[in-house]
Amino acid sequence: MKKLLIITIFIMTNIIIQSASAEKLNANKLFSRAVVDAGTSSRIKRVFEKAKRGEKITIGVIGGSITQGACASKPENRWGNLIAKWWEKKFPKSEINFVNAGIGATDSLYGALRVQEDLLKHAPDFVVVEYSVNDPNTKLYAETLEGIIRQILNSHNKPAVMLLFTMNQNGDNAQEWHSKIGRHYNIPMISYRDAVWPEVKAGKITWRDISPDEIHPNDAGHKCCAELLSLFLESNLTNMNAGKKTYKIPSPLFTDVFEHAKRFRGKNLIPTVNKGWKKNVNGWITDKPGSVIVFDVPGKLISLLFYRIKDDMGMVEVTVDGKNPVKLDGCFYGEWDGGHTPSQIVGENLKSGMHKVRIKLLNEKAPKSKSNKFEIREIMAFGVNNKNTSN
Repeated sequence: MKKLLIITIFIMTNIIIQSASAEKLNANKLFSRAVVDAGTSSRIKRVFEKAKRGEKITIGVIGGSITQGACASKPENRWGNLIAKWWEKKFPKSEINFVNAGIGATDSLYGALRVQEDLLKHAPDFVVVEYSVNDPNTKLYAETLEGIIRQILNSHNKPAVMLLFTMNQNGDNAQEWHSKIGRHYNIPMISYRDAVWPEVKAGKITWRDISPDEIHPNDAGHKCCAELLSLFLESNLTNMNAGKKTYKIPSPLFTDVFEHAKRFRGKNLIPTVNKGWKKNVNGWITDKPGSVIVFDVPGKLISLLFYRIKDDMGMVEVTVDGKNPVKLDGCFYGEWDGGHTPSQIVGENLKSGMHKVRIKLLNEKAPKSKSNKFEIREIMAFGVNNKNTSN
């Protein structure tokens, strides 16, 4: 009974804290700072017209763990779910379908590989992309984001798309480079960071008011993200006849390599050479140093997806066409214990055609590791002249 009382007090206290935090985040007052660029609203208004006719609308979101909904107390409090709820309230005659393609601990490199299968196959009408925390603030990750944006814009349903910029506890994100893509494609961009971080710096709120850890928003933070997005949508809904024009997709700002992706996994991850590796339900695994496996892979850029966990794991050396070896470590050194599957580029600036990806398990391992185990999950190829993006 005492334990139940303690749990109840904890839950009620958390609810009170979350409510107080939400009161401090007045999205209406923060909105002007949040609009990085209004972009073009032609596609958004076309979705509004479709919804007003009572047609079915699919809302999609893609990103990392913040999009997936980490630290929201329940699914309906995630920012993506709240945006879908806004559409339901504004267009009660329209059936609103919601697709959440967020996956924790993934970046836009992996997103460019899976956007077709996890999001675009559902034919979304409206999409919000959020990778600003998981992506480093570099040109490479502007290029990978560009691959996602081009795939979305060129998909048959011609969806409207927006960018959402979140942040970590230091106020950092990839907005500097990501916004270059947003401006080039004239995409509306909303920054939770620009809206909220000045409040934190000024001492009007604390980081713990909006997040229980170093990255993920709590319910108040998720709500603020959703409200900033919905305020932008609301402003366009009340000005339906303003600024309507046909949208033309521009040529790539940096590259279209990440627009053309192919994934090799499961039954399609077939080696041409195998010495010591075993097939499992996820891919290929070994714990014997010296084990070698080789795959023939097409593309201009190749990345490897592998399993990393805070456990007894080993290291591999990867070469593409025998050049520029890359070392990958299967041991995770972060604070949390959960496993994840990072993607690592192992070959770039390659000529079109097939390439030999050679993976060798090393004797080397993490200092505290008792095993050399290493697991390959997928090989990711970009710049592939193949419309089939999933295997």
